[in-house]
Amino acid sequence: MATLNEMIDDFGFLEDWEDRMRYVIELGKALPDLPDSEKTADNKVQGCASQVWLSVSAGDGGDPEMRFRGDSDAFIVRGLVAIVLAAYSGKKASDVVAFDALDLFKQLGLLEHLTAQRANGLRSMIQRIREEAARRLV
Repeated sequence: MATLNEMIDDFGFLEDWEDRMRYVIELGKALPDLPDSEKTADNKVQGCASQVWLSVSAGDGGDPEMRFRGDSDAFIVRGLVAIVLAAYSGKKASDVVAFDALDLFKQLGLLEHLTAQRANGLRSMIQRIREEAARRLV
């Protein structure tokens, strides 16, 4: 799985929209599958047209390290999940709360090309991640 910096660098070389979408699909294919045991109603992200699941775990302390895993039943959305997970997983809860990945998607030139449904689903996933991190801050 590519790191966020590697993804940003790779997107920098892709000028055309079709190439960017092919890369998003490649990222989705490289995303490890979420076990069926974690594809539960509690882990399902509401507001997504496709099915998206988000599994959350956190370390100890007042500002724990957050770990996220996710999956989707749609290739493009799975790639978007991979980017979101690279942006947030492994960060302190305070950093997760402070970082708005929508700005990242604008920087990558993806946000303006997403359908309204996909953009809403992306917002829902980001909001859920930030809320999960906020709950763990003491």
